[in-house]
Amino acid sequence: MDIIHKNKSLSVRSNLPDYEKTYQEFSWEKAKAELIFFPDGTFNAAYNAIDRHAESDKKDKTALIYESDKGEKESYTFAQLKEQTNKFANVLASQGVEKGDRIFIFLPPTPERYIAFLGILKTGAIAGTMFSAFQETALMDRLADSGAKIVVTNSELFSRIQKIWKDLPDLQKVILVDEGDFPEKEKLISYQQEMTTASADFNVAHLKPDDFAYMLYTSGTTGKPKGVVHAHADLLQAILTTKYVLDVKDQDIYWCTADIGWVTGVVYGVLGIWGLGGTSVVFGGRFSPEAWYKIIADNKVTVWYTAPTAIRMLMGSPVDPKQYDLSSLRHLCSVGEPLNPEGVMWGKETLGLPFHDTWWQTETGSICITNYPSMDIKPGSMGKPFPGVVAGIVDDNGQELPAKQDGHLALKPETVYSLMKQIWKNEEKYKSYFNNGWYISGDQAFKDEDGYFWFVGRADDVIKTSGERVGPFEVESTLIEHPSVLEAGVIGKPDELRGEIIKAFVVLKQGVEPSDALKEEMAAFVKGKLAGHAYPREVEFIDKLPKTRSGKIMRRILKAREMGQPIGDTSTLEEY
Repeated sequence: MDIIHKNKSLSVRSNLPDYEKTYQEFSWEKAKAELIFFPDGTFNAAYNAIDRHAESDKKDKTALIYESDKGEKESYTFAQLKEQTNKFANVLASQGVEKGDRIFIFLPPTPERYIAFLGILKTGAIAGTMFSAFQETALMDRLADSGAKIVVTNSELFSRIQKIWKDLPDLQKVILVDEGDFPEKEKLISYQQEMTTASADFNVAHLKPDDFAYMLYTSGTTGKPKGVVHAHADLLQAILTTKYVLDVKDQDIYWCTADIGWVTGVVYGVLGIWGLGGTSVVFGGRFSPEAWYKIIADNKVTVWYTAPTAIRMLMGSPVDPKQYDLSSLRHLCSVGEPLNPEGVMWGKETLGLPFHDTWWQTETGSICITNYPSMDIKPGSMGKPFPGVVAGIVDDNGQELPAKQDGHLALKPETVYSLMKQIWKNEEKYKSYFNNGWYISGDQAFKDEDGYFWFVGRADDVIKTSGERVGPFEVESTLIEHPSVLEAGVIGKPDELRGEIIKAFVVLKQGVEPSDALKEEMAAFVKGKLAGHAYPREVEFIDKLPKTRSGKIMRRILKAREMGQPIGDTSTLEEY
């Protein structure tokens, strides 16, 4: 495999399955052989992720390696996870939990999070996951809309539930994973006490493949967060993409840095890696270059799946990765937002490996367009569709566009095995995603003559200046190439003469002093690299960009604040 970048080719890997051949021969029907169905044709994702391995020669293989922020370590084999998840399923069953009930998890990264998630799926209930940083409004939106029956949390976070419980008529019980004395004790269940006495045997729910497994709330530009619902059989695409995109082998130690409150943390921190029978690392602490490099070195991580924001923070850090033994790494991937070319090249130059970007959404449920390990990498490109997935660029009428023409990035819904099954209680919103036989992603992109897809921007982010369309991502990527820039966010700002002008919000690298001369230098830098119309006429230096916890730059918030407008839903936003 080569990296194609600025007329340079860097040989990286070989002897891997040929992408084009695999794509042509692939069949979802044949791929179902990766799954275990019960004799009556029913299915359960948790059984496939844990029990099938616990009942095989992998029973004593380590499934989960957990390290807390204090350096405390725990590990669980597949046999131990089967026992713990069965116990939790019995705890839920004793509280009357039935198929279709919504059970939400509100915990920091701990083993209990994963045990609870899989235990919920075993009962046939629907698991909901939430970030531990959520405050009362974000919790209220999700728990009220979903009609959650039980929340699993700890005594520290429970205080936020207390404040809104009176307004949640469907919320019957709260399971506390630690001990705490609260006035609502009649409605509180002790995880520790119940797990001690619960049976380790459980008859896993036999479900239809399309029965609901989990739901995640995702924020849009306007309105309340919407509940995206996924099915048990979505596991198939999770397993296959873990195998063929993340390239996880049986002996690998894999680390997905995503929080389980985000779809990547569910699909590639739980379902895909364990469905494949792999070993996964979970870190309970916050990001720091020292902590992350140490996790890789201490655990001999071989496959690493992380976010462009984290990669850029590592790039801008004074901490030298060469101080750590990172020689175990053999494959790197990124997700969450488009990966700038500089991030790909930094991986190659600093770690000896390029990052392979992957594109998918909460709604698609698994990787759909990707830089497959055997393909040449074009830095900045999303790559090509995963085998089985049909993607295209379409106009506003759902008609496919030729190469090199910007349009809506779209997928044929019947070719995406893990596509969402509904938007919770909102059929109208669900239908709005589809046009003329295509799932419309909301992203703008184009396809080049080699079949690679290139991200331009969210449909509502694309800038039209002096009659020319400019994608904010290409301007941001060019700015990041400037030696003084750590991160950049770009918006279109209304202008009487040009319709819009490009404004850039720039986070400088440590030690760089802001100045008007530097602003002019950056504008000229972009103008010289992109185009005469595609440079920022305004540059503003800021300390940090507004981003979701998955690392996506929230351009709408930059624009709203610039225009003095309401910023809308911020429940998935990092502190800003």
